[in-house]
Amino acid sequence: MKIAKLLLLFILNFIFFSCGSNSGKNKNEFSLSFVSSKAEFKLGDEVKIRVQNPKDKRIDSTSFYYEDNLLGTSVQSPELNFTLKTEKLGNQKIDAIVFSEGSQDSIQIALKIFNNKAPEIYTYTIINEYPHDIDAYTQGLEFFQDTLYESTGQYGTSSLRKTNFETGEVLKKVELADQYFGEGLSILNNNIYQLTWKAGEGLIYSLNGLEKSGTFKYNNSKEGWGLTNNGEQFYKSDGTEKIWILNATTLAEESYIQATTDRSISTQLNELEWVNGKIYANTYQKDGVAIINPKNGAIEGIINFQGLRDKVSKHPGLDVLNGIAYNPNTNKLYVTGKNWDKLFEIEIVKK
Repeated sequence: MKIAKLLLLFILNFIFFSCGSNSGKNKNEFSLSFVSSKAEFKLGDEVKIRVQNPKDKRIDSTSFYYEDNLLGTSVQSPELNFTLKTEKLGNQKIDAIVFSEGSQDSIQIALKIFNNKAPEIYTYTIINEYPHDIDAYTQGLEFFQDTLYESTGQYGTSSLRKTNFETGEVLKKVELADQYFGEGLSILNNNIYQLTWKAGEGLIYSLNGLEKSGTFKYNNSKEGWGLTNNGEQFYKSDGTEKIWILNATTLAEESYIQATTDRSISTQLNELEWVNGKIYANTYQKDGVAIINPKNGAIEGIINFQGLRDKVSKHPGLDVLNGIAYNPNTNKLYVTGKNWDKLFEIEIVKK
């Protein structure tokens, strides 16, 4: 049996190396370039890619891919033209497999894709003000059946809270172990999922009793920042340009989008909230909240909350805006900040 396995392994290796896939003499014999010589595009732009063939080898065909999806196969000419329509934005790459003289070569080229529209700018109107625990270093905020759940941070004082948002009363509080720095939270399928910052794992609680029932690992990202869900999957920020899309059952980070305007790719996205089919994302240490298309990462709007912090009590521990909660039962939106003594019900107004 052992000899048979070794023989099978030898045969497989022989087949693999005989194919010449990006190995041996064919390695790096081809490369990709943009006909326009630029590597930055916007939705709606035409992209022209050409295979560079310095040794003038015979090319049988070239297959081009974007995010593992076939863009097209070129037989006569080693190039491809296509128009950007609904592709994901941000830092991306195009892969190609060149079939030449019985071998194949895998090559790729990087590009940036921006949105073709500038974000709409919004401001706000305060509808109501409610008391909020001034000692709560707010990291996550989410409604479930008119009850507000909150995650707070800082090593040694992080917590998970169930609160009455109208009175500010903390109905139940769970302290996190000292090694955890609490971050964003989200509720799905009668469970509460709470991120931690640098521990590389999140915490799971029962919704009813706030009893800890398990943990989950971050399999791609290094940190936990914000968390929300659309009822089918989670969206998780990690401080980079990526918003990870998590499987609701396994909690594996399966793919991601990148929050992108018509000019730049955003980072430092913190607290997240799902609002009417869009992701609302607070930008850490900024007064702005981005409205993001979850399909491709386009930042379609920016809410300017400048001046809101001036309306809370001043004290040495006062920190930045952070905390967005949407109540789908009432269609009302609430915001607060780290160590703010007020929770604001606000209305978004187009500027």
